[in-house]
Amino acid sequence: MASENFSIAAADDSKHGFSRPELYKENLAGTADAYDRHLFVCYKNRQVWPSNVETSDSDPLPKLLATTVKSRKNDITIKTKITVCEAREEAGFLDGDVLLFPEMIKYRGLTVSNIDGFVEDVMVNGKPWSAGVPDEMAGSYVFVCSHASRDVRCGVCGPALIDKFNEEIELRGLKDQVFVWACSHLGGHKYAGNVIIYCPGSDGKIMGHWYGYVTPNDVPEFLDHHIAKGEVIQRLLRCQMGQSVKEVRGTDGQKVPSEEPIEKGKNQNVGGCCQGANGVSCCMSPPSSDKN
Repeated sequence: MASENFSIAAADDSKHGFSRPELYKENLAGTADAYDRHLFVCYKNRQVWPSNVETSDSDPLPKLLATTVKSRKNDITIKTKITVCEAREEAGFLDGDVLLFPEMIKYRGLTVSNIDGFVEDVMVNGKPWSAGVPDEMAGSYVFVCSHASRDVRCGVCGPALIDKFNEEIELRGLKDQVFVWACSHLGGHKYAGNVIIYCPGSDGKIMGHWYGYVTPNDVPEFLDHHIAKGEVIQRLLRCQMGQSVKEVRGTDGQKVPSEEPIEKGKNQNVGGCCQGANGVSCCMSPPSSDKN
């Protein structure tokens, strides 16, 4: 098993968890790269993901998808991030299902034999996939980096956050409205817990926000303010993506400037941007590099 080298259950919280000294040491604004679309491919589960699941020879589906997208990068006008998330058969999400944000579309049945067609239709030409039927998704989606084999901090913080989210979701009766997923490496291990939330903004458009330094104590605030009211949790905000409203109101009552909505037909691979807390754009500074 890929994560056998990481004794997650015995990990020292003071070194790798929510009590580690590096927590809250950096300004989070601008620590995530900007993307205009996020593609998640459902694949196995976090316990078996290797450190680099998108390049692993033993995992041909995510590897071939990443390789194909890279080879067509000059033809793809919308800057796209690819991440692996867990397949959840009990919830109807199987290996090879693809989730697209901010489009809120799910395609079923991506395989190594039809990846070329998917990339050509959906990502290059911006059309529905000829080999699949797009299913519209509703609700709010929370992705938590839990990639233990990539970095022990994510392996410690991620599962604890998922448990807390599910606990608070059940208490609020939101099981059919808010959905939580474990996902692979997002970048910025030192900012664990790393969380991405895709949900409707105040005007109904889908927003995407990256958060760092998230702890279980923050989870109720995300549900009651970010998801329920559209209020950005500014102190934990790393980056904002997706189709943005003109301004976002944070939990402290201040307004956070954001980009204009994406115009269809424009070349969006160049110049796509996101806005961090206090008006700091994450396009203006490169993503922070940190070693495992």
